[in-house]
Amino acid sequence: MIEIRNLFKSFDDKEVLKDISTVFEDGKTNLIIGQSGGGKTVLMKNLVGLLEPTSGQILYDGRDFVSMSKQEKVRMRREMGMIFQSAALFDSMTVLENVMFPLDMFSNMNFRERTKRALECLDRVNLVGAEHKYPGEISGGMQKRVAIARAIALNPKYLFCDEPNSGLDPKTSLVIDELLHSITHEFNITTIINTHDMNSVMGIGENVLFIYEGQKEWQGVSAEIMDSTNTRLTDFIFASDLLKQMRAKMQNKG
Repeated sequence: MIEIRNLFKSFDDKEVLKDISTVFEDGKTNLIIGQSGGGKTVLMKNLVGLLEPTSGQILYDGRDFVSMSKQEKVRMRREMGMIFQSAALFDSMTVLENVMFPLDMFSNMNFRERTKRALECLDRVNLVGAEHKYPGEISGGMQKRVAIARAIALNPKYLFCDEPNSGLDPKTSLVIDELLHSITHEFNITTIINTHDMNSVMGIGENVLFIYEGQKEWQGVSAEIMDSTNTRLTDFIFASDLLKQMRAKMQNKG
């Protein structure tokens, strides 16, 4: 579990995060949503230590990440997996070498053990047979699956995903969503996903945090969104006229 207590973040005189307190739960897909510039990316960067909060606490199973020493934070990051928006694979490495990279850097396994673990992770994301290909030889969806395999190679307790469906077609996005959801439950990971994809929100949003202008505006499960009376949330979720019409029809049927 990750708990945030009274988190503030300012850049010079601009306050970007304003007194955010929330909990991200184990074994669930925790989604952060909000308008561009609303603070969700800054929040994630604070969570993984790329930014230092102005004040507040970030507790990883009771351990305050903010107050840790530099060495303690390095050790803490070994419990984290990260999936970047662009997949961020090494073009000069094969798929297998990409997945092995964190094992080469941080594990005490020998080469045979590292190879075995990397192949297990590729099998888990349905990429058996692609291990000798290079990133440029596979599709964008396959690249995202390689990134997921790499992120889980060290058996992380916490998994952070920054717009994992960015640039993917709707069908492939659903595949990535289902993969992240199933891995989260299978390994009891605390998964946090920054997303603009409303299909992800409604499909795998087991704990959804909506940030508005740097503040926690709403939190709940995806099923509660349809009936929410929070106008800022509904204006964001149902931004298009088509979605508003669909929501109205569903409410009328109810």
